[in-house]
Amino acid sequence: MSRETTRSDRRGIIYRVLTVLAVALIGASFFSPGWWVSLTAPNYPEATFPQGIRILFHMDSVQNGCEIRDSTEVVETEALDCVHEMDTINHYVGMYPIASGGPVEKAFSPFLFAMLGVMALTFAASGRIVRMVMALAGFGAISIWMTMAMYGENGIRLHTTNYLSGLVVSLGQDASDSTANSSLSPVVQMLKDSLDESEAAERNEVIAEGDGKEALIKTLKHAYGIEQSKMPPYKREAWTGSVMQVFKWHYAKSLARWFNEPERNDPLVKQMDGIAQILYAVVMAFMLLLVFAAWSVRSIFHWILVLAPMALPVGFIAEYAAWLWWYGHSLNSMGAFTLKPFMPTVFGDGKVAQFTTHSYPSTGFFLMMGASALLLLAALIRLKQVRLAGPDAARM
Repeated sequence: MSRETTRSDRRGIIYRVLTVLAVALIGASFFSPGWWVSLTAPNYPEATFPQGIRILFHMDSVQNGCEIRDSTEVVETEALDCVHEMDTINHYVGMYPIASGGPVEKAFSPFLFAMLGVMALTFAASGRIVRMVMALAGFGAISIWMTMAMYGENGIRLHTTNYLSGLVVSLGQDASDSTANSSLSPVVQMLKDSLDESEAAERNEVIAEGDGKEALIKTLKHAYGIEQSKMPPYKREAWTGSVMQVFKWHYAKSLARWFNEPERNDPLVKQMDGIAQILYAVVMAFMLLLVFAAWSVRSIFHWILVLAPMALPVGFIAEYAAWLWWYGHSLNSMGAFTLKPFMPTVFGDGKVAQFTTHSYPSTGFFLMMGASALLLLAALIRLKQVRLAGPDAARM
């Protein structure tokens, strides 16, 4: 065995180890918060709110970032729900609820991250046959999983618990539970409040009947049934439990939580539904392309297998900034205060009315950055190995 062959084999081991480590970091980033945002203001004193009103952006959900205070003066058994608190603050300036942002991205997030993992592992596979087996098995499994979840009966069961939890939590914070409608008479408002309390009690009973993911699904199905019972018979749709159905219904409910304007909200729901249908087709077609990309390392398409996972942090920032722009430029005139359209702070500290905003990366984003660095190094080592191999690279 020549010295150059030994070096090539060593390079092959190194770039594959780096790639596998990167896949582990990408997987860990999915289950970690990628970014956090906090609001501070004089009426939220640091002694009571040491971290301000804080939320955590995960890949599949938005979660509470507030923790139980460690105080001798006040005993807390449950942390403040800062997702609801921030929604309450935002609606005064006409901003839509947090749950109305990124609905398609959150719905597709586990499939997209799984696809990135299979891409990287296919890139790391040794030899054409192994690469093709990895690509066909991996992308085929994702295709079946995604199709069953998106369109199958009770497909929501195939999604993550965090995603379901985020949907349920936002349902429990409906504006009708806490904000009176001034256009209703006191008697009608009391009756409406009574019905809302009854629905909440029924929802809690449903939650008590199960635990974990099944309990969350029962809660969603129950809430969906209540919504459908309020609609004319010709508009009602039976529960299928597919992700597409749940995501579309929940997005409409999120938009209408504070600002019930069908003439403005319905086109947004239709648009998001259309984007979701298109994204499904694009992902399926893209995975088919990736199977061909796995065939030969001499093809330029082969490098998509490593470049796409490497670009994950850039994609995350782009999505995050785009949705912040949408929030700041989709203000509703029904808000208590009127603001000009603005761009919320993507990174760093900013100011909105009396509030100071803080927006910074969290654990998940740093894990993505680490994965990108490892993949970049792996790609450079692999590129050198392929160039030195010349015509023999086709078999590598």
